[in-house]
Amino acid sequence: MTNAAKAVIDPEAMVHNIQVMRRQAPNSKVMTVVKSDGYGHGLVSVATTLAPYSDAFGVARIEEALTLRQAGIRLPIVLLEGFYEADELPLLVEHQLTATVHCHEQVTMLTNAALSEPLPVWLKVDSGMHRLGFEPEQVPDALSALKACDNVAPQIGFLSHFGCADEMDNPITQAQIDTFTQVTEGLPGERSLAASSGTLFWPQSHFDWVRPGICLYGISSRIELTGEQLGLKPAMRLTSRVMAVRKLKAGEPVGYGARWRSERDTLIGVLAIGYGDGYPRLAPDGTPVWLNGREVPLAGRVSMDMITVDLGPDATDSVGDEAVLWGPELPVERIARLVDTIGYELVCQVTGRVPRQYLTTPSEQRATG
Repeated sequence: MTNAAKAVIDPEAMVHNIQVMRRQAPNSKVMTVVKSDGYGHGLVSVATTLAPYSDAFGVARIEEALTLRQAGIRLPIVLLEGFYEADELPLLVEHQLTATVHCHEQVTMLTNAALSEPLPVWLKVDSGMHRLGFEPEQVPDALSALKACDNVAPQIGFLSHFGCADEMDNPITQAQIDTFTQVTEGLPGERSLAASSGTLFWPQSHFDWVRPGICLYGISSRIELTGEQLGLKPAMRLTSRVMAVRKLKAGEPVGYGARWRSERDTLIGVLAIGYGDGYPRLAPDGTPVWLNGREVPLAGRVSMDMITVDLGPDATDSVGDEAVLWGPELPVERIARLVDTIGYELVCQVTGRVPRQYLTTPSEQRATG
C-alpha cells in the first residue's frame, strides 16, 4: 500500500550535521540526543545512523532507552530526566543505563534501593534555568549524599541546561556558564552544559561533553536562522501528493469557515496532508508549499486530512504531483515562523500515520529529489 504523505529521511544529512557539531567542539565528547523519536525522524534509525559518530546517546525517558537497547545499541545511554519511580532502578542497572539525578527525592530512592551493582549518574545543577536541578548551594550536600550511596558509581558527572542560549545578546547565558563553572570547579567528574545552541555559539560552554539535538537534524536552534545558514543539511523532507485540481471563480471560498476567497479565477490544488499528519492547523493563508519548482500559497484552513493551495490561473499541475511541505527546498524554520512556533515542534509532531522512508544512497536521494 502507498501513502500520499511521507517523511523522507536522509541519513547522510544527519552524518554531515554531527560532523559539523564535532568540528565546533573538537575537544569534547558528543552525547547525541535522540529523544522524542529522534525528533520525529525515527529513534532506532537515527541512533543506528549516528552511533559510529557518537560517544553516548541522550534520551528523555526509560522507554526510549530500552527501545535502543532492544535494537542492539550498546553505547552509553543517559536518561536526561532521570528516573521517576524507585522500581525503575533495577531496569537501569540491568540495561546499563546512566541516570540524571536532579532532586532530593531521587537521591532518597537511590539510597533505599537494593541494586545488584552501582548506577552511573550525572548530577544536574540548576545554573539559572530554574526547571530541574540542584541549586548551587545544594550541590555539595547532594554530591556528598550520592558519594556515600553504595548504589551510585564513584565517578559522578555534572550537567546543566541553558535557557536562553539561542539569544546571542541575552546575558543569562554567560551567567549560567559562570555559575556552572564556579559550582563544579575543582570537583572530579566530567561536565556537560552545551546542547545545540551552546555547541554552535558558546564555545566556552563545551566542557567535556556537548549534547547536540535539533541541529543534528539540520534545523537551526535560533528561530531567525535556517539550518542551511549554519552549514547544516535538513534531514526530513515532508511530502504529499496533489489529489485534486479544481477550478475556482473569483469570490468563491474554499475550505472550512470560508476563511479564504479567491480574488480571481484560479485553480486550486488539494493536497493529501493535514493536521492529522502533523501539518500545523494554525498555518495561515499564504504559507508556502513547494510544488513543481515553485512556491504556491496555502489557501484556506488546514483540515485533518487535506490542505488547499492556490495554483494560479495558468497552472499545469496534475493529480499525483509531489508537493513538499518542508525540506531542502523549503526550510521548516520558515513554516515555523509563520505558525509562531519552532522547527522542533513541527518535526516532532509528524504523526505515526506518516511513514518514514529512509534514503540509503546518494542515487536514491537524487531520484527522490
